[in-house]
Amino acid sequence: MDLAYLRAHPHLLPTFLHHQRIRETPVDGGSICHTSRLTFDDGESIFTKSWPEVGGPAPAGFFAAEANGLRWLAETGTVAVPEVLVDTPDLLGMAWIEHGQPSAAAAEEFGRALAGLHRAGAAAFGAPWAGFHGSAPMDNTAHPGPWHEWYGERRLGAYLRLSVDRGALEPADTARVERVLAGLDRVGGDEPPARIHGDLWTGNLLWGADGRCRVVDPAAHGGHRETDLAYLRLWGGAPFLDRILAAYAEAWPPADGWTERVPLHQLSMYLLHTALFGAAFAPGVRDTTAACLHLTT
Repeated sequence: MDLAYLRAHPHLLPTFLHHQRIRETPVDGGSICHTSRLTFDDGESIFTKSWPEVGGPAPAGFFAAEANGLRWLAETGTVAVPEVLVDTPDLLGMAWIEHGQPSAAAAEEFGRALAGLHRAGAAAFGAPWAGFHGSAPMDNTAHPGPWHEWYGERRLGAYLRLSVDRGALEPADTARVERVLAGLDRVGGDEPPARIHGDLWTGNLLWGADGRCRVVDPAAHGGHRETDLAYLRLWGGAPFLDRILAAYAEAWPPADGWTERVPLHQLSMYLLHTALFGAAFAPGVRDTTAACLHLTT
């Protein structure tokens, strides 16, 4: 097996993994999936993700959501993404990208490309496939907008309910988030749906040895472009963030007041983390909610 054969017969990769010698090297690829570099006899490699055996089968549609998202982003010809080679219910295989170092030039190119991706737009808020954000289901049912209604219902409200069900938030925290939800119509900044990555924190930027920045692990959907921009600031921020944002603004300036709305977009990420991982992330929800309340009250 080589890459040419794999492209023609992607469904055979699981069989070859069991019956042919393919060198498998575990690599870092996040906390959810088992990730490996598979190297064929000719030296070519691919990157694979599979569900850990101890966790049972992958949730239905989990790998399809990522594959659909990567292809949907790639079809715009804007941001660089790894080529999807294999897409099965239990495994996702992508072109191997040699890692490099972030650079100012790559950051500026990425900022312009991200603006182009967002301008490509989407038919509605949501996406034509069932989504996942991390391992949490993400409701992608098409919604005509306006954005604040969709965001409040399908993202903030949905992740709040999961967090409450998990017992991850104190009643006072829940009440403050509900106050934010009740005032979303006062925030402003509504825009038509942009085509967004949806999980664009710095860990999902892959800086290649070829001098390009690629995006990986999308939760892609039609959403608000400010969500991607806000996530780039999370947890220390992306390398050369000022260059990314400056190049983005040259290509397509964000709406006035977008930096004031950053906490509102980041709140969805913090609520996702309390939903998935529990009360350890409650301080992030608490602090971010406090920053949102002046927008919504």
